[in-house]
Amino acid sequence: MTLVGAAAVLAAYGYTRRVRRTRTRTTPAAPGSPGPLTAADELADLDERSRAALVETDTRRHGARGELALARTSLDPAAVEPLAEAVRAAEAELTAAFRIRQRYDEGVPGEDAARRHALAGVIGRCQEAARRLDAEAAALRELWDAADTPGGGALPVAEARFRELAARTATAQATLTDLHERYAPTASTFATGYVELAKDRLVSATTSLNQSHQEADSGRAEEAAGHLRAAEDAVAQAGVFIDGVDRLAAHLDETARLIPATLTGAEAALAELRTPLLREGETYSQLLHADAVLASVRRELTSGHPYDPADALRRIVRALFPPTGSRSGVLTAAATLVARGSTAAAREFVVTHGGTVDVTARTRLVEAEHLLMTDPVRADELACKALELAERDARLHGAVL
Repeated sequence: MTLVGAAAVLAAYGYTRRVRRTRTRTTPAAPGSPGPLTAADELADLDERSRAALVETDTRRHGARGELALARTSLDPAAVEPLAEAVRAAEAELTAAFRIRQRYDEGVPGEDAARRHALAGVIGRCQEAARRLDAEAAALRELWDAADTPGGGALPVAEARFRELAARTATAQATLTDLHERYAPTASTFATGYVELAKDRLVSATTSLNQSHQEADSGRAEEAAGHLRAAEDAVAQAGVFIDGVDRLAAHLDETARLIPATLTGAEAALAELRTPLLREGETYSQLLHADAVLASVRRELTSGHPYDPADALRRIVRALFPPTGSRSGVLTAAATLVARGSTAAAREFVVTHGGTVDVTARTRLVEAEHLLMTDPVRADELACKALELAERDARLHGAVL
């Protein structure tokens, strides 16, 4: 299974070499054979292949993270750390590839030859990331095979994680019910089906774990390993859903606690700006808009009705950012908190929907994560767009929440 990702990336990279030979050959094509690719055709094909390489490698990257998380619960940390370093190196290559793709989507570079070169660079980096992930997966499987735990190492760990998550589903459902009662529906809409999806993944894991046992008892080690890998994937996805409920609850509570201080900081910043800006028409309009936003949030907080704290904080931040004045620290903290929540939500969706999420959503998410600490408002915008695109992709594949 670990060779599949590398094969896809190598095929894409090999294509770039083939088309380069096609462009540079001097011998005429045989009669009746297809002519050389046009520059436009070559760019379109490179674009398609680079998109496929990014999706494939990114999906495998998330899978490797889950495998490492399981390994850390049972294997020697000193033995696992080099594998973690290999995954980090693969992630660095993949992040660089996504950032090239982001610039490409923005029209940079503009000249066709340079754009072909950029796409070839994306494919090459995906190839290197896949190579590192292949090496990590093979080494990790050797560690599991050598483990002295009953049942061959990985299987009992997957079963223990399965039991832990199964026990947490009722608590997660109670947490979601509590969020629905305390906050507006929009605050937890995207996580409404998380518990049901986690249960679905756990049912799949049960089937795969049973099949793995049966194959192992029959002496078919390779088949047993395949079913175990499927069980590990299902358990990892269930964990993302269950952990996502806890993350959302903590995020909403933290957001709600920060709103009063953010309002105070925003009003202080406006007071410092108000007098010198009264003579500037456009900025004065922005000032009026900010005043209206703050007043609206104040009304929500004092109405006694449930509200969406993440949305309220996002509106304050977008009305006042970039912050100025003595109280800018709380506004920056608020902007970062908002962006952390939206990037986490988008990441959870991408991880749990695998290959159904196309490259554009993944690219926007990686860029959002890159900008998280330097431009949190832009990071939040990109993360929200990534989630919107990912949900659209999942609906097109019939994998809706």
